[in-house]
Amino acid sequence: MFLDEMPEFRSDALEVLRQPLEDGRITISRVAGSGSFPARFMLVCAMNPCKCGYYGHPSNRCVCTEQMVRSYRRRISGPLLDRIDLQVNVPSVEYEQLKNRTPGESSESIRERVNAAREIQKKRYMGTNAGYNAALTPGMMREACRLDPKGETFIRRAFESLGLTARAYDRILKVARTVADLEGEKDIRVEHLAEAVQYRGLDREENTVNT
Repeated sequence: MFLDEMPEFRSDALEVLRQPLEDGRITISRVAGSGSFPARFMLVCAMNPCKCGYYGHPSNRCVCTEQMVRSYRRRISGPLLDRIDLQVNVPSVEYEQLKNRTPGESSESIRERVNAAREIQKKRYMGTNAGYNAALTPGMMREACRLDPKGETFIRRAFESLGLTARAYDRILKVARTVADLEGEKDIRVEHLAEAVQYRGLDREENTVNT
C-alpha cells in the first residue's frame, strides 16, 4: 500500500492501520458480531517536510513557521509513526548532482544481497513462526538481536537522546539485525545500530523542530 502525501489523509483512516501493522490482522466489529481477518501488508508512505514543501531547503524558500511545521507533522500520530520501520529523509537534488550523475548499485546486485539475507533469516528461524526479522517476537529477539557491551551503550544513548519508545527500540534492533544480515555478519555491531537509528529520521527531526 502506497500513501502519497500521508499527512493529507484523514486521521481516522490512518489510525485504523495501526492494528494490521502491529499484528498482521484486522478486526471488524458490527452489531451482529466481529471477525478477525489476515491483513499483513507492506506500507510505503511519502510526505513533504512541511505544508509548502521547502522546510530545510538550501534556498530558504520555506514560508512555514515552526508552529506550522509542527502542526503539519503531528497529523501523523506517534503510535502510527512508531510502527514505520524506515523513515528516510530524501533531500532535494541540486543542479551539480543532476549534471554529474554517477551510476549507483545495480538492481541485480541489490537483489542478490537481499536474497542472500533472506536465506540467512530462513535458516535462522527454521522451525519457528517467524520467517524473517520483522516477525520476531520479543522472546526471539533476545537471542537473534543480542548486543555486545559497545552496542548496549550505543543504543542506550540513542534511546535516551531521541526519547524513543519501547516499540521504536524493538524496531531499531530488527532493522539492525537486517543490516547485519545484508552484510553477511553474524553479530550486530555498533555500525549496524547506527544505520538503523539513522532510519528513524522523523524521530530525530521532531526533536530538532521541538527545540
